[in-house]
Amino acid sequence: MAAQDASMRMTRQSVPAYSRVAIIGGGISGLAAAKQLAAHDPVVFEATDSVGGVWKHCSYRSTRLQTPRPDYEFSDHPWQNRADPTFPTHAEIVDYLEGYADTFDLWRYISLGSKVVDVKFLGGGAAAGGFFTELWSGTGEPLQGKPMWEVGVANSDGSGEVRYYSFEFVVVCAGKYGDVPRMPVFPPGKGPEVFKGQVMHSLDYCKLNEEETVELMKGKKVVVVGYKKSAIDLALECAQANQGEGGEACTMLVRTLHWVVPSYSIWGLPFFLFYSTRLAQFLYERPNQGILRSMLCRLMTPLRAGVSKFIESYLSWKLPLAKYGLRPDHPFVEDYASCQMAILPDGFFDMADRDMIRFKRASAWCFSENGVVLEDGTEVQADLVFLATGFEGKDKLRAVLPKPFRDLVVDKSGMMPLYRGTIHPLIPNMAFVGYVESVSNLHTSELRCRWLAGLLGGRFALPSVEAMVKHVNGEAEAMRRTTRFYRRHCISTYSIHDSDAMCADLGTRVLRKGNWLAELFAPYNNQDYKEE
Repeated sequence: MAAQDASMRMTRQSVPAYSRVAIIGGGISGLAAAKQLAAHDPVVFEATDSVGGVWKHCSYRSTRLQTPRPDYEFSDHPWQNRADPTFPTHAEIVDYLEGYADTFDLWRYISLGSKVVDVKFLGGGAAAGGFFTELWSGTGEPLQGKPMWEVGVANSDGSGEVRYYSFEFVVVCAGKYGDVPRMPVFPPGKGPEVFKGQVMHSLDYCKLNEEETVELMKGKKVVVVGYKKSAIDLALECAQANQGEGGEACTMLVRTLHWVVPSYSIWGLPFFLFYSTRLAQFLYERPNQGILRSMLCRLMTPLRAGVSKFIESYLSWKLPLAKYGLRPDHPFVEDYASCQMAILPDGFFDMADRDMIRFKRASAWCFSENGVVLEDGTEVQADLVFLATGFEGKDKLRAVLPKPFRDLVVDKSGMMPLYRGTIHPLIPNMAFVGYVESVSNLHTSELRCRWLAGLLGGRFALPSVEAMVKHVNGEAEAMRRTTRFYRRHCISTYSIHDSDAMCADLGTRVLRKGNWLAELFAPYNNQDYKEE
């Protein structure tokens, strides 16, 4: 299926001036939305010449998925080689996504090379401070048979022409990663302008082929700023390129430590036992829970701490964290609850033991002529500095949304305030998919797209604005009490409860297993949520 010749895939060649549903982005969330909303003949605007999102355009040659195959598949499109124990490469994931589009004939909805550069609101009342209920006709029904948004699309022909199309509903699947790099800010005279070497963000590195990356790093003193998944992968590639005569070590500049995991096995036990079953998630706080459950969660604090310490003990034994000063001070659960946990690539600490990867801790740093200077005055010489400092995904939204909506994208908690991780209570006739993280973002997005299809199909109605805002605030509070990194909207410690709520809205089964034993002790995955 995925091997189907690209020339045979017929993508959307023209877009009607008025349609019911627009989908912005052709990554995982955009494809899931196209499949679930096919009844509305959606238009998918993808800025690039291919689908796949970050897996196509923001991956290194060594980038792999961080979850096993069976935990990262659509409920109705299993991997052909799902028994393969290796983590899929980014190329395999792109093939899988293209196969998904082939299977469900999604290409007919997709307009490639169509970058959304502007979105205009046609509802009228919001600009003057109109209420949400008025904009949604007071009933919360999203499809009223009249255009609510105008989407401006720039074609890839370089002409600069922007064409506008009207839609009743817009689904934003532009993603949190890629496009807009997060760049550190420096005092005058201490930024990249004083450095004699080369500075590159990881986003630009992704655009190079293998030969170009090796040529870029070989024989050079390289500093990688960051200690998350992209930084770890980049440092390993740098070390591999510098093996042999004339090679130089790569230095990782680490500001905030996070726990890293070598595999999904802890002291011989499968990782899912600790966080991905109903029994395991019963230990953790859920958003908007009642007083009795809150009291119960407080009583179970020692159990939660014990689970975290059990995992930490294994990681400290298995990995040379203390040797390199990389053991975090915070509990493991805080990284898991904020989706900060990273899976180590094979050979990472082997390269560190061979002195090909070095580590420097610094909460602050700046550039000098010959490299970077740490807060204690230590200078690390460099020819090349990589900034693996992340992306400003919310800035992509602010760039296209009109006022006053662009100012509503982030609330005081630092997160996007989304009801069911999809609907902003104060932005009418628009949904956001792909902005909530979990152990399997694909599952999270697919279920939200199914929930959204139920909403647009009239299977249920939204609560009042007040109820949605209260629910969103409750989620932020639950995450804030669970982890210091709560500004990332991550549902990993209550993902089953989150799925239960959407199933209940749709009127489908909440308990998806065949018996109570499996219900308590077996992990939930996408295969449990096949459409009924």
